[in-house]
Amino acid sequence: MPETPALAIRPATETDLPAIVALLADDPLGATRESPDDLTPYLAAFKRLTEDPNQHLVVAVREDRVVGTLQLTIVPGLSRKGSTRSIIEGVRVHAGERGSGLGTRFVEWAIEKSREEHCDLVQLTSDATRTDAHRFYERLGFAASHIGFKLQL
Repeated sequence: MPETPALAIRPATETDLPAIVALLADDPLGATRESPDDLTPYLAAFKRLTEDPNQHLVVAVREDRVVGTLQLTIVPGLSRKGSTRSIIEGVRVHAGERGSGLGTRFVEWAIEKSREEHCDLVQLTSDATRTDAHRFYERLGFAASHIGFKLQL
């Protein structure tokens, strides 16, 4: 069996944005809310992210190709005796990499980074329609302990 080329998880750069946005748009939900043809809003958001030390936008790269992305946000708080928590957002894995273990490596990276940042809790949300993702997160030890609410502004 041929060996799988090495995978690196590293901070995203501005030159990664087209690949990141393509990953965000590459599913039924993302296709309706992302605009890969106009990177202007993504460039502004990327600038805000890179200026905030509590934001970690990373990519997974294999053979010089972005094959995944996620955002980890560190949130200091008062509840839970002043606990710091992290939030995993925007996890996307290239279609050709699904089932390769990349998603697991990504979440493990986020958990380890959260420990380094002295977080007491790692949380995430997943769209109610993403039942495969729910099973994936539960296999990794996450509990569906809350009901999430959103208000579109």
